[in-house]
Amino acid sequence: MTCKQDQQVGQDILALFHPLQLLNCLTPEENTGCQHGLYFQDGERRVDYILTYHIKKPSSSRSNRQSSRFTDNAFTRSLRRGTARLGRTPPPQPRGDPEVASQDHSMDYHVDDKRLHREEFEGNLRDMGMELEKDEDTKTPGVGFVKIHAPWHVLCREAEFMKLKMPTKKVYEMKQSTGVGAKINTLVNKVTEPLYPNVEDNRTQNVKHLSYMFSREKQHLFDLSDRDSFFDSKTRASIVFEVLKRTKCTKAKYSMGFTSLLGSGVYTDAYPLHDGDLDGENVEPNDRKLLYEEWASYSVFYKYQPIGLVRKYFGEKIGLYFAWLGLYTQMLIPASLVGVIVFLYGCATVDDNIPSMEICHPKNNITMCPLCDRACSYWKLKEACGTARASHLFDNPATVFFSIFMALWAAMFMEHWKRRQMRLNYEWDLTGFEEEEDHPRAEYELRVMQKSLKKEHKTQKNPTEIAEETTNKWKQTVQSAMAGLQLTEKEKLTCRDRLPAYMTNVVMMLLMIGVTFAIVFGVILYRISTKTALHMSNNPTTRSNVRLTVKTTAAIINLVVILILDEVYGAVARWLTVLEVPKTDKSFEERLIFKTFILKFVNAFTPIIYIAFFRGRLVGRPGSYLYVFESYRMEECAHGGCLMELCIQLSITMLGKQLIQNNLFEIGIPKLKKLIRYIKSKRRSFQEEEREKKLQRYETDHFLEPFAGLTPEYMEMIIQFGFVTLFVASFPLAPLFALLNNIIEIRLDAKKFVAELRRPVAARAKDIGIWYNLLRAVAKVAVIINAFVISFTSDFIPRLVYQYMYSPDGSMHDFVNHTLSYFNVSNFQDGKEPMDPQHQVEMCRYKDYREPPWSNTPYVISKEFWAVLAARLAFVIVFQNVVMLMSDIVDWLIPDIPKDISLQIHKEKILMVELFMKEEQGKIQFIDSMIPCGGKEKRNNHAPIARSRSIPHTHSHTHANNF
Repeated sequence: MTCKQDQQVGQDILALFHPLQLLNCLTPEENTGCQHGLYFQDGERRVDYILTYHIKKPSSSRSNRQSSRFTDNAFTRSLRRGTARLGRTPPPQPRGDPEVASQDHSMDYHVDDKRLHREEFEGNLRDMGMELEKDEDTKTPGVGFVKIHAPWHVLCREAEFMKLKMPTKKVYEMKQSTGVGAKINTLVNKVTEPLYPNVEDNRTQNVKHLSYMFSREKQHLFDLSDRDSFFDSKTRASIVFEVLKRTKCTKAKYSMGFTSLLGSGVYTDAYPLHDGDLDGENVEPNDRKLLYEEWASYSVFYKYQPIGLVRKYFGEKIGLYFAWLGLYTQMLIPASLVGVIVFLYGCATVDDNIPSMEICHPKNNITMCPLCDRACSYWKLKEACGTARASHLFDNPATVFFSIFMALWAAMFMEHWKRRQMRLNYEWDLTGFEEEEDHPRAEYELRVMQKSLKKEHKTQKNPTEIAEETTNKWKQTVQSAMAGLQLTEKEKLTCRDRLPAYMTNVVMMLLMIGVTFAIVFGVILYRISTKTALHMSNNPTTRSNVRLTVKTTAAIINLVVILILDEVYGAVARWLTVLEVPKTDKSFEERLIFKTFILKFVNAFTPIIYIAFFRGRLVGRPGSYLYVFESYRMEECAHGGCLMELCIQLSITMLGKQLIQNNLFEIGIPKLKKLIRYIKSKRRSFQEEEREKKLQRYETDHFLEPFAGLTPEYMEMIIQFGFVTLFVASFPLAPLFALLNNIIEIRLDAKKFVAELRRPVAARAKDIGIWYNLLRAVAKVAVIINAFVISFTSDFIPRLVYQYMYSPDGSMHDFVNHTLSYFNVSNFQDGKEPMDPQHQVEMCRYKDYREPPWSNTPYVISKEFWAVLAARLAFVIVFQNVVMLMSDIVDWLIPDIPKDISLQIHKEKILMVELFMKEEQGKIQFIDSMIPCGGKEKRNNHAPIARSRSIPHTHSHTHANNF
């Protein structure tokens, strides 16, 4: 044995006992910093990221082997390596039952395979400069933790690779408005003083650090006086995550990335740590605790959000979501006020509405045709008095104004958000940021690997060549690994590979939409049959409240079905997206969003669209009704129109989704999952006193719910935006209910992110992505739908046509009689007339524009119908084009980038040029001071040339764009 081997063995033994010595040397008082799990055992290196993996539960047959945390992992392996180097045979292992040994061998095969992958991956992480520390002796049985720390040189290297903008030493004053604008801003700030949260960055500051992409060669530009805080915990975690995604296991035939290791169970979870505890004794101040007190508490619902602190803790992507949600909620305030005014106008003018007064008049003796076959009898029009008066609350001239207002409001909201987004980009140093291509997903790498294997099997060599190559095992291993890497890199999934998935997507999407239509049709049959059954009741109270009972119960059934199908469609959309195997997480997210939006949008709005545009129009007429399955007569609208029923369906669906799905589910489900995980862990724990000990920070975060992305949060707000804009003509109180929900929603989401979820990896983003396009699409469709609601669902157009074409005195008197047609009861089909008619009549009335039975063309559509239809279509065309033109004008008048932000961005570019020019001049002066006098004279002879070359860089501001 050589001296070099002796030295290596000594190093192995020292490395083996180093962790034990470190644990022994730390007293309880000295170990307070790492007791909470935020630091390594030395109490100095901060834990930036956590990986968890499954460790086998100690059993009686193996308890001796796994009794110590270091015995199997560190001690035995080091001892084996040391004895191997010394040329000695390792001590014999105690033999046990051969059957038990064979069972253990079969059970440990996959565990050992995963362990080898972990060892290789962690070794590669150390090669990348990461520092790791394992902890398997925790109070969370069956879970091992790998703590990762990124040292300073790794942080600098990765920050340069990721092109992170960091604040420099240069501080400049931001331009403030002057004149009347400044006085108004000062007054507004004084008035809104109590609305700001008690955090440091809750106000617009007058000074700002000049930011520049971090560079190791220009570290002198940055303030590195406190290296521990230069990269905050959010940035450190994102840097470690980037390193994890780049690190691969290459000893196997095909390389496995970090996502593949997570997908295959080599690691079970990966997450950064929260900064500290929320409450308890001697809790140190931290950003998480501050967010919990000033943002996630319901007691501060009236305050602005600390968006800067949210971005600092969670990253730009989540910060943009909450900034968007806050702006959307603020914009709902004027919409709610106008909606309430429109509703109050309807309440104030209900007694002056001539059509409803005529219906409710005591002398009104108009007999209406039965509402159903056989079971229903004739009824008096004045019985619809309550419905007619209620319909006027939502069907009045003010609703037209409100529809136009909401269309312009949506355009204003979009423009306001674009300006707010640009301001945040400037404040968060995201100007010029461009998203780079993301790393492939684990599922994509697996499919590519499978495709490569199939190709390799097809072109497999003959057995004699394989036998010759197997003589050199080391060479074969290296060649196969390199071949696997090359195949994986060259191969990719084509449209032909994804064709079965695309076909499955189309078929399943159509099937799910068909299921929605079928359920809506089932609710229609429920309404028809229930209405017939209630009309046959002997209870007069039941018969008098048939319409209200049927409408309400059907709306509740629709709500329950929508809530159930929402969960089903969410799972189906994810399954279909997984089948497509998108390459990157961004592509996966966009495809998932598109499918989920289509399915949930159809699910939520199909019943409403049916009531608004189809109900009461596919009925027929007395004596020639349209039947379903030859026995169910299609349902009609009430005399006041379908607008009241549309309002009931819309309000129940919107309020139910917000109260049950958005709030109750969001509060209850995460708490229930957390409780279940904690109870399972308690059952598996083996020492009662161990349970009572305080868990480490990484153990506490392990019990939190994993972050599942922002898609559910955005989706519920987009659907709500649809409720607010699409059918606002029928429900002007929708913005008010949305505002009340969002006030709670902001604090609910905040509490969930701070206290219920694991800390997500901070992601940079300069906009809200595909969600903005969906918002614009919904806003455009809203204009068209509201035009059709006003024109075809309400009586606004028939009233105008009557008033200006058919009214003798230009008033609304006799409008009701004008809209009713006559029917001779002798023309009923056999078996369709009322069984027990309460009124002996010859003629009954029904709502339609048809010729009377005494005309030459009885029951044919009259010319009044065509006049009203032409007016309706003309209104749709005019309304749509006028409103969209006004929206485009608003879009054109409001610039996307605020003027002050544009000036500040230009100023930053100039300051950056000046900073680098000053640095260059300093270098020249330093060089001049180091050169002797004789050398200076020679250098000055060439100075004019050098200066002439540098002149364009000193006086031109156009070069600022290069920085």
